[in-house]
Amino acid sequence: MTAVQRAPGVPTSTPKSIPKYQQVAESKYELDWADLVTLDLSQFDVPGGKEKLAHQLRDAVHNVGFFYITNFGLSQEEVDRQFAIGKQVFDLPVEDRLKHRADLEHGNYNGYRPRGTIELFPGLRDNVEMYNMFKFIPELERSQVDIVNENRPEIERFQRHIAEDIIPKLLSLIAIILEVPEDTLLNAHKFDDVSECHLRYITYRARTAEENEKYQNLYSKGHTDFGSLTLLFRQPIAALQIRTGDGTWKWVKPYPGSITVNIADVLQFWTNGYLKSSIHRVVAPPPDQAHLDRLGLMYFARPSGDTTLKSLDSPLLKRLGLEGDEKAAGIKAGDWVKARVKGNSDKAVEGGLKEKAVVGGIKVKYYD
Repeated sequence: MTAVQRAPGVPTSTPKSIPKYQQVAESKYELDWADLVTLDLSQFDVPGGKEKLAHQLRDAVHNVGFFYITNFGLSQEEVDRQFAIGKQVFDLPVEDRLKHRADLEHGNYNGYRPRGTIELFPGLRDNVEMYNMFKFIPELERSQVDIVNENRPEIERFQRHIAEDIIPKLLSLIAIILEVPEDTLLNAHKFDDVSECHLRYITYRARTAEENEKYQNLYSKGHTDFGSLTLLFRQPIAALQIRTGDGTWKWVKPYPGSITVNIADVLQFWTNGYLKSSIHRVVAPPPDQAHLDRLGLMYFARPSGDTTLKSLDSPLLKRLGLEGDEKAAGIKAGDWVKARVKGNSDKAVEGGLKEKAVVGGIKVKYYD
């Protein structure tokens, strides 16, 4: 991994002992699992490996938008350590987290997003808390809770491995599929560029059975993500579902030793819909896990803010007649993300919302 760079003026603290995080047992319920492709990234650097992985990935990014990766260069111990830090963040008094609240009203997710920010149904607000850590570069520095400051070098090493090892491999495979130079997408995702990339600790607070009934068992409405790629580290509490082409919902299995990856809006814009920004939601877990708070660990890859959403010059897209739709060409990726964050946090949003204009006349849909 790349050595950690300390920004001038950033306080350092001595790490304190954190209890080891124990992943819970998977649900014993047999759920309607989605059939997703698994990519073994240990094959990336073997002769012909990239081409084989790209071939394996092609259908997933075009028709499904979700897939798994394994052998991504982080041990389970390193992953669980981040879960342990995240648990400590959410065990703090809420007043401590609120001191570092993100500027949601202006479209900025950097920092803490409190529970209840989004209205799911009229009078019923979400049970989700997020703590988002943007890249630790001088332009994006902000205050952090003590537990993050105390473990910052470890968190940054984790971030950098994702951003500088895992994400480049995935973007390279997608470039091969699109028949463009392998660095085409990566050039817009450099670690030192100002962008909305971030590592997220997230918790869904458990509800009672009566509350879940009122909320129609929804924790988060069906939606697409804002950036390029989203990485979800294995969470044994079943709750994530994807919307299939026929409009039904299937569960995403917490596959051991994996990261679940999904395509997001920017890649869909760049390919005029050839890459599918997947619709997904989070629901109440099955009965044997429903009483548990669901702690998550995620990474959101997003291009530099000045990158436009203009479609790529791709031989594949040209053959398919998917070039030339320039509706989003004048929109910058940073403006798109900020508008979506602000839209999600807008106090005027009503719980019955099905569709919302974002920017440039482009609308997004929400699904129950």
